[in-house]
Amino acid sequence: MNINDLIAIDVHTHAEVSCRQEPDEAWKPFEEASAKYFKAGKRPNIHETIAYYRERKIGLVMFTVDSEFQIGAKRIPNEEVADAARENSDIMMAFASIDPHKGKMGVREARALIEDGVIKGFKFHPTLQGFFPNDRLAYQLYEVIAEYKLPAIFHSGHSGMGTGMPGGGGLRLKYSNPIHLDDVAADFPDMTVIIAHPSWPWQDEALSVCLHKPNVYIDLSGWSPKYFPPQLIQYANSQLKTKMLFGSDYPLISPDGWIKDFKEAGFKPEVHDLILKQNAIRALKLA
Repeated sequence: MNINDLIAIDVHTHAEVSCRQEPDEAWKPFEEASAKYFKAGKRPNIHETIAYYRERKIGLVMFTVDSEFQIGAKRIPNEEVADAARENSDIMMAFASIDPHKGKMGVREARALIEDGVIKGFKFHPTLQGFFPNDRLAYQLYEVIAEYKLPAIFHSGHSGMGTGMPGGGGLRLKYSNPIHLDDVAADFPDMTVIIAHPSWPWQDEALSVCLHKPNVYIDLSGWSPKYFPPQLIQYANSQLKTKMLFGSDYPLISPDGWIKDFKEAGFKPEVHDLILKQNAIRALKLA
């Protein structure tokens, strides 16, 4: 990324519409339910998303979510996201998503993607993927990520995906309690762990893990800042001011609206640039 040209870095954006393959019918009920929950409109494709961020001079980290095991929906290939980042390296970074249930084949994929030189981190969604982050099932993947000293983003807290569907779409919220990431951060100190979202109803667990483990950050995506729990803002203004990251969850939440609400939500002026840009530069090793 050309960080000097950017006003902010959004560490949490989704590749939701492929430019290379048709949407999978198995995913449509989840997409429709999430659109209702987030009051979101038509999803942009990968190229449209990049153009949107380029117009705003905001850097972005983009990823898909591999939920083939739990949901049975075909994922957007990691290679498509990587190719987009290769073509837009001034503004975009690509993270890969590999379901831990893929075992050694997943490990092989992760290593190949890393060694190709474009993938700079990984995304996990315990609720959509159906695993506890500290399950040894995932450790062989973490070992590869830690070997290359790359970051990994983990969904935490409530999930808009499945909300309102019968039985929550069969998804279990228990997998995304951030306390399970305490084991991961302890066992893999060379892997930067990014806890995604205000972690309601487990916000205090996330803050404690982040405070205790030097390799843990929190990204503030998925909620408008006007709804943030007060203790999250309190720690962002004080002990954790260098460990909070701007993330939107685009296209479900726009960076424009997020930044506007952020500037009105009680964050001290001196932490604005840290959260919007400087902390991401450090966490993502961009300088």
